[in-house]
Amino acid sequence: MARTKEFDPDAALQSALELFWRRGYEATSMADLVEHLGIGRASLYATFGNKHDLYLKALDRYGDKHQPLLLDELSQPGPALPAVRAVVRRFAAEATDEAIRAYGCLVTNTAAELAPHDVAAARRVERSWEHLETLLESALVRARAQGELPAGRDPRGLARMLLVLLQGLRVVGKASPDPARVRDAAEQALTLLD
Repeated sequence: MARTKEFDPDAALQSALELFWRRGYEATSMADLVEHLGIGRASLYATFGNKHDLYLKALDRYGDKHQPLLLDELSQPGPALPAVRAVVRRFAAEATDEAIRAYGCLVTNTAAELAPHDVAAARRVERSWEHLETLLESALVRARAQGELPAGRDPRGLARMLLVLLQGLRVVGKASPDPARVRDAAEQALTLLD
């Protein structure tokens, strides 16, 4: 008869995600994970694989939670440009919120820490950025079709600029004690949509 797991894998994955998000990949050891999750090392390996496998699963979970929110925000019927502006302002607000800014964005953190030398992590970062860029571009195409954006504007180029801006807001917000720096940059970028 097979033994029943003595822990909830879903709750353990969420807890691992939070630890990785707070500390980063390199600064989180397997011993830290064992202690934080309250799970034996053998059970951790049997359920999730090694630390890298667990990190990738946590990163996938992070995307599964945040991507639908963006889809919902940017796919609402009606005017599209207010939704794009709201997303940019939300990113800026989160990047300067004391409770959030210390963590930053797990995708952005992964891009800086792992993507340059970790193919699997880089693929996930790229997939997340492609998703965001596609959502922004779709909203901007709708905005142009609805007359909110001048006909000569390039939705794809604007979407890419906003993607880079949003990631930059996360990085600067995490490191800068001056919230005006992030807010001012976001507002200046939004003038490009007029």
